[in-house]
Amino acid sequence: MPESVPSLPRRVARVLRTSLFAQVAVALVLGIVVGKLWPDVAMDLKPLGDGFTRLIKTIISPLVFCVVVVGIAKAGDLKAFGRIGLKALIWFEVASTLALLIGLLAANIVQPGSGMHVDPSTLDTSAIDAKTGGGSLPSATEFIVNAIPTSFIGAFAENELLQVLILACLVGAALLHLGHTRVPKVLPAVEQAQEIIFAVVGFIMRLAPIAVFGAMAVLIGQYGLGVIQTYAKLIILCYAAAALFVALLALALRAVTGLSLWKFLRYIREEMLLALGTASTESVMPRVMLKLRKAGARDDAVGLVLPTGYSFNLDGASLYLSIGTLFIAQAVGVDLGLGQQITVILVLMLTSKGMAGIPGSAFLALSATASSLGAIPAGAVALLLGVDRIMDSMRVVTNLLGNCVAVFAVSRWEGALDIERAKKVLDGEIVISEETDADDEADPEERAGASVPAQAAEVRETAS
Repeated sequence: MPESVPSLPRRVARVLRTSLFAQVAVALVLGIVVGKLWPDVAMDLKPLGDGFTRLIKTIISPLVFCVVVVGIAKAGDLKAFGRIGLKALIWFEVASTLALLIGLLAANIVQPGSGMHVDPSTLDTSAIDAKTGGGSLPSATEFIVNAIPTSFIGAFAENELLQVLILACLVGAALLHLGHTRVPKVLPAVEQAQEIIFAVVGFIMRLAPIAVFGAMAVLIGQYGLGVIQTYAKLIILCYAAAALFVALLALALRAVTGLSLWKFLRYIREEMLLALGTASTESVMPRVMLKLRKAGARDDAVGLVLPTGYSFNLDGASLYLSIGTLFIAQAVGVDLGLGQQITVILVLMLTSKGMAGIPGSAFLALSATASSLGAIPAGAVALLLGVDRIMDSMRVVTNLLGNCVAVFAVSRWEGALDIERAKKVLDGEIVISEETDADDEADPEERAGASVPAQAAEVRETAS
């Protein structure tokens, strides 16, 4: 007898039960509906998204530490690790500068703020102080000094990724110096801790649909859909510029690695939708690190490039800042010349590097840029208060894709990328299980080559 085909309700229920993408998509739609129909109720849902983000942040630092330590120790070459870091910084600087140039070019052509004739004195700037908490962006010297840890535990407690990276590099270098035979139990212990952290990530990710529902309901409940009509020209321009930049990223990825960005998007569709719903790339960082490793990128490249990119490679933010600066100038009737726009690029190249993790960092960077020009009233930055949250989706997607492409490109550049495995994973020829780690799908020979405890045992046996 032919097998009976499940009914449509059963197929839908099965998809909702097994697919994180479907769960998050439904939660996204429900959040929009609740935010539109019951805005007062929606505002009470804020703890759902905030709580999920806090849970994810608790495991980011230990995860980055474990991945980097294991990556350095397994690679066995500290010089190679240094080359990866240098090449990553070069890539970041080129990519973010290109994003700034695209943003300025787009704003000059479309001129989203022209004809608004805004009087800056009529704007309420107190909201900016509330948004930024009265803080300021660090100077270049402060940024470098703050990246140096003052306490081993403090770096983890304060979730300072750059400080954790430095500590991880030092520990990884020490393991290489001592060798597996002198400290045979340390690296396996770090690897086991890494597996535990990834298991915790799996537990937390089950709450992702709830977090997306709460975050989206709050967004629509607070700002409504009317803000999209008010700032339609600016919003469309920012998203169009971001689409152009992503297209250039796709070309760069294809040229450097031969991989397809669109297939990669399908591969991380759950993480991308979650990042959109929560307006945070940090919420998906652990899962993206895992998927990049499973797609053939070596541990040391993933562990160094991706977390560093969260501080240095804010492509989406760079696009938004350059367009936002010209939008403000055009809205208040200030015509910026070529020299002043070059100044905008130079200032934003510096200020955008210190934005990560600072409340209201976009407004602080815009205020600093306006002050450096001397032609735009600093209070005019308040024009973007109503639209800033709408731009989060653009910034999140562009930042995340920019950092993932950087991982693949730098890994390929350094010979730390298994191209054949990457193509098979992105083509769906290798199916990645949610419960298994990358080593479970690897070839037996590859697993044997990566087994540090086995190597240590072999060395000890030979020595005896």
